Formats: sequence, structure tokens, C-alpha cells
Amino acid sequence: MNYLKLKNLIILVYFLSNYTFSQNIKNSNSDKKEISILFIGNSLTYFNNLPKLIKRSMNQKKIKLNIEMVAYPKYTITDHWNGGRVQKIISNKKPSFVILQQGPSASIAEKRTLIEVGKKFKQLCSINNTKLCYFMVWPSRKNYNDFNKVIVNYSEAAKVNNAILLPVGKKWKNHFDLNNKFDYYSKDGYNPSLKGSKVAANIISNKLLTEIEKK
Repeated sequence: MNYLKLKNLIILVYFLSNYTFSQNIKNSNSDKKEISILFIGNSLTYFNNLPKLIKRSMNQKKIKLNIEMVAYPKYTITDHWNGGRVQKIISNKKPSFVILQQGPSASIAEKRTLIEVGKKFKQLCSINNTKLCYFMVWPSRKNYNDFNKVIVNYSEAAKVNNAILLPVGKKWKNHFDLNNKFDYYSKDGYNPSLKGSKVAANIISNKLLTEIEKK
């Protein structure tokens, strides 16, 4: 091979290498999906800034997360619906997911609220191509015997409304029953500790990733 041919070959290899490298970077950046989530709830959501913990977890998994949270102390999903703010956000911004949460909801009346008001959210989400999720929470420590009712009520509400169930409360109970440690609770015995919120964030992130991969 003469010098000219060798030089041309080197130039060609250099060009192809740089082109491939730039394409890999481009593909790597484009692989990072963008997902938007609206969190609707109360202190069980805003304690320790659960949405921020989920965003951090999702970013590590190449998911760019845009989040918005509407959460007030002791609010039910009825309070949120009657307030009207969340409907405007869903209709205008059309988030990928709406994560709905109220208190433990162990009673029959609270179960009815989860189902009936949840149905209104489901209809609105369907119109806007948004997936509805139920964030299953937990009872306070003093009402620990209500745990199974909380699990059943959230599970049935999600099933009736064909929504995604985020089974945080169920995972919490499994941990408590197995280890007899209640370290997911904060000192008030109701809101989550930082550890509890991190566990919740991990459960929710993994479930959402499963749903994103279905698309």
C-alpha cells in the first residue's frame, strides 16, 4: 500500500470513528425519556418531599422527570376535586401520570370516596391521555389494626377505576410484620420518616418504570 492510500485510509477511519462517537452521544441523550407527573395529596406526599426523592431516583435511571405537586394538610381527594385547581393542571398540561393520595381510608365511606371521586379523576385523565395512579398509604401506628382495610380499599379503588396501584402501604406492612421495626414512621406515628419516604419513592419509581417501558 502506497503512502497516499494509507493516508486516505487513516483519514477515513478517523472520520468514521468521530461520526460513530457523535452518534452514540446523540443516541444516549435521546434515550433519556421525559415524563411529567402531577402529585395530588396531603402530608403523606409532601413530607420529606416525596416527589423530589422520586425525581432523583428516576434521573438515575435515565428518566427526566417534570413534577408538580398539589398537596395540603389533611386534604382528601374530594377537597382537591372541589378546589378545581388540579383539573386545570391536568387539562392544560396533560401530565403522563397523576398520582392520587388521601389518608388511610379504612372506612366504608372513605372507600366510597376513593372509588367515586377517583372515577371523576379517571375520566378526566382518560380525556387527556394521562394515566391515573393510586398511591396506597398506611394507617397511623395507633390504628395499626386498620392496615388490611387500607390495603383492600386502595386495591379495590384502583381495580374498579382501571388505575395503576402503587402498593406502598402493603410493602410497609410486610416490613413491619417481618422485622417488627416501625422505622418507616416519623416520631408522630403517622407521617413517614425519611427512610419511609425513600422506601415509598423506590416502590413508586419501580412501578412507574414498568409502566413507561410498556409504551
